[in-house]
Amino acid sequence: MPPSPTGEFHVFFERHHTEFARLAYLLLGDAEEADDLTADAFVALWHRWDRVRTADHPAAYARGVVTNLARSHMRSRTRERRRVALFWSRHQEPAEGPDVPTVVDVREALARLPFRRRACVVLRHAFDVSERDTARILGISTGTVKSQASRGMAELARLLEPAEQGTDRSVEAVLALRGRRTGRYT
Repeated sequence: MPPSPTGEFHVFFERHHTEFARLAYLLLGDAEEADDLTADAFVALWHRWDRVRTADHPAAYARGVVTNLARSHMRSRTRERRRVALFWSRHQEPAEGPDVPTVVDVREALARLPFRRRACVVLRHAFDVSERDTARILGISTGTVKSQASRGMAELARLLEPAEQGTDRSVEAVLALRGRRTGRYT
């Protein structure tokens, strides 16, 4: 007897939940928002389960859903920040000098990349997704994936240059996220 759609979805959920939550976390940079987005993604996948389960690559389809939801979330967060900044700029005196962060970690460096570049770097280097699959997930060409990932890695290298000798903050060391479990999703 073939497994029921509910059973198939449950197996898919168990197999991929951690991966998709980590993807959402690396794209958004916030654990709670990533958890919420992952839950929303699985709800959307359940509603489209007939389409997902018959897809050539269901996990790639689901990564696309997570990435699209993250993109929408980032856009809405940006619009909200602009509204708040506009409100406060009318009601406060200008600040005394820039707020310069003293420590730049990977999440902060990733957050400084444009969304498409960040998505290419995360999918290619943290999730080891092929260029072709990354292009399919993001709806862009393979050449764009190559250039965006290359530029993103170069920018990360610049942002993560060691502040002092003896500190290993190279891109390779930092993006060894999938090799070491140092945090909630890394």
